[in-house]
Parts: sequence; C-alpha cells; structure tokens
Amino acid sequence: MGLMSTMFMACDNAEAGVDVFQAANGENVEFHCIKHGSLYFTYKDKVFYFDPVGESQEPATDYSSFPKADYIFITHEHHDHLDPAAICQLYKPGCKIFINPAGAAALRAALGSDATRNMLIITLEPVHRMSLELDWQVCAVPAYNYSQEKLNFHPKGRDNGYILSLDGFRIYVAGDTEDIPDMENYQDIDVAFLPCNLPYTMTPEQCANAARIIKPRFLFPYHYGSTEISRVEELLSDTDIEVRIRQYQ
Repeated sequence: MGLMSTMFMACDNAEAGVDVFQAANGENVEFHCIKHGSLYFTYKDKVFYFDPVGESQEPATDYSSFPKADYIFITHEHHDHLDPAAICQLYKPGCKIFINPAGAAALRAALGSDATRNMLIITLEPVHRMSLELDWQVCAVPAYNYSQEKLNFHPKGRDNGYILSLDGFRIYVAGDTEDIPDMENYQDIDVAFLPCNLPYTMTPEQCANAARIIKPRFLFPYHYGSTEISRVEELLSDTDIEVRIRQYQ
C-alpha cells in the first residue's frame, strides 16, 4: 500500500488540523485542512493545492500567508471549487495548474489573456495520466452524478477527480461525485477524500459505499456542509478504513 506509519497532530494556525503520514520511503506527506472542498498537502518541499477557494465559500480565506503552490488541481468550475483570485494569490512562476477543460475556459475568461498568458494551465480529461516528476504521476478520473434528480449538477464527462501517486503513496481527491462505477478501477489508495453533501454529491450511505469500493487506508469525508458526517464513520465501523473527520463543512 505504500504507507508504513501514521500520526495526527493538532495545530494552532488558520487550518483546522494537520495530518501527517509517512510514505514507504520515509518521507512525510502532510495534509492541511482548509475548508469545504479546499485542502493542501506538502511532500518533499513541494506544495499541492486542491480547489483553493477564498471569499466565495465561507469562512473567507486569505491565502496571502499560505505557502505558494507548486501544483494546483481544480476539479471543476463551480464557485466553491474554482476561485481565480485564490489561484492568483497562490501562484508562483513554475506552478502548474491542472484543470478540466470547462474550468480552464472559465479561468481564462475570469483573469483575461494578459494574466493567464504565462500561467502553466494544463487541461486534463478522464482518464488522462501525466508525469509530474520522476516517480510522480497524476491521473484525472471521472466525477459526476448519476441520480436522476442530480444530473444537472455534475454531468458525466465534464468534471475531474484526481489520483496522485508520489513515490508509491497514492492519494485520491474525488471532487463532486457520487459512488460511480468507475471507482471499481481505483486501486491501492492510501488516502481518499470523498464528498458527502446533499443535494449535490453523496449521502453518508453513498460515501460509505464508495469507501468500501475503493478501500483506502484512510478516509477524509469532505465537502460535507451540514451533513451529519459522523454517520459515515458509523457505517464503516466494521471495516479497516480509518475515518478522519476534519473541518470540511
């Protein structure tokens, strides 16, 4: 599985918490909860952000004091996932932005050609793999709704989730999705982030089912709004999956 030992440590800064895992090579992977669908982690002095959002999702987040990004991953163009202002705050020369095609168009439209001309914006569609560095890969995977009453929120073929493999340590950040059949193909996941809020993504029961399909070592339910998220932990109490509840309302 690529994961040898784990620990959790609380922190006093703006983030709600930090979770530190150790990969098989002894390097730490340090996850920082921001809020809702926004998180970042560090590995080997590189900083990876997923859907960083500032003022468009409460509580407002000022990224000026956050570490600058080496990689930014955007799952789709909804306001609680794509925030051009936050991207500008975190961007530094050489940063790579991975994003779905519709999100890339929205980002360019919002910032204009002058601002985006020198940005490394890389569009990915499922299932598209790309090397980040030696022994580091990213794979864009599908994220969509299949329930009839939710089809207009996240149509199939538009949005992304991402699976990163960093020296064998595998991370899945699902984006906005339900427990789709595609998840049967996701193997050897060490840490998974799965959304759980209605009416847009999964119920606790769907989230637990998705976890049973993927079988991550550690599950972070995220993007959960007012959902009673402890229900996911209850539903998975008979498994070896460790559920970690953080401030991802």
